[in-house]
Amino acid sequence: MTCFSCFFGKGDSSVRRTVEIDEVLSALKNVKLYSYKDLRTATENFDPANKIGEGGFGSVYKAKLKDGTLAAIKVLSAESRQGVPEFLTEINVIANIEHENLVKLYGCCVEENHRILVYGYLENNSLAQAFIGRGHSSMQFAWHMRRRICLDVARGLAFLHEEVQPHIIHRDIKASNVLLDKDLRAKISDFGLAKLIPASMTHISTRVAGTAGYLAPEYAIRGQVTRKADIYSFGVLLLEIVSGRSNTNKRLPAKDQYLLERAWNLYEKGEIVELVDTVVNDDNDLMEACKFMKIALFCTQDMPKLRPAMSTVVEMLSGDKDVNDMMTISKPGLLSEFMGLKGNTKVSSYVLSADSGKTSSSGMEMDTSVATMTFNSIYDRSN
Repeated sequence: MTCFSCFFGKGDSSVRRTVEIDEVLSALKNVKLYSYKDLRTATENFDPANKIGEGGFGSVYKAKLKDGTLAAIKVLSAESRQGVPEFLTEINVIANIEHENLVKLYGCCVEENHRILVYGYLENNSLAQAFIGRGHSSMQFAWHMRRRICLDVARGLAFLHEEVQPHIIHRDIKASNVLLDKDLRAKISDFGLAKLIPASMTHISTRVAGTAGYLAPEYAIRGQVTRKADIYSFGVLLLEIVSGRSNTNKRLPAKDQYLLERAWNLYEKGEIVELVDTVVNDDNDLMEACKFMKIALFCTQDMPKLRPAMSTVVEMLSGDKDVNDMMTISKPGLLSEFMGLKGNTKVSSYVLSADSGKTSSSGMEMDTSVATMTFNSIYDRSN
């Protein structure tokens, strides 16, 4: 156990005086504390060779803890402005959430200015690295594996949306936040981290967290964050898993660059099967793959209220609910159209810098309340 004096800046007597030890203790019910020294040793001094991921929330390293357990160490990319007790309270809530399709948080380090999270290690890294686009891996994913991954993610997200109290909106569902264990079972990572970084350090701008390509238009443009924004992102991810390609590929012809737009155009022509990855060639599998893409289009409809709840998505994916019983699918919300990406250099540069965490220079104003919302205060305004 890390000593309490290590939690606070050296020589910061004012902090020691104002923070009550019992307040810190009350936040530790489900959180294990790790020393910075131990985590530095576990990652071999945060050796770049051990880095297994990089994202808007920070760098991730493979580590071997003192007891021999393999772990994933996430070093948050910005110093939290919270006090230690508040930070630990946030972590304690996340650590208390358990589901087979969510990555387990073991504990954290909060020495001085360090904010580090310790997760369970998943052997096959992220879906983005292992599969989507095949840029990092030669692993082949048969249809039954893709189907299972889709259901795993849907069940994990449905749990966050509908079973956890208060409900959690992830805000950054994407392939790199879906991790795969040794059996290629999918688990969602980075849920509930909104308050662990300052409002000035988010994924897409100073005010909106998320990743370009997955963002629901109403969230990206108007700052409206609801569970329906997560469902939109899941729909894009679903298309990626079925097609085996990334949501955006600028190397393709203009008409094919945006996966969601391509899917909608093919669906209108009755040719959606063309988008299914060529490794899926069994007739029954092709039929189910087309059904999954239709579900993806349900999830990405322009009007948030038309998108199904995640529990309904799970029922459709598992076959417990007939997709044909749903209403007619309306056109998806295409961010490229809303933001004028085609032929608009100024806005395009804004989106291209989305993952940098830098302030947008496009002059677009978004709801300042979004970035400061936390996982335990976000509520669904879509109903």
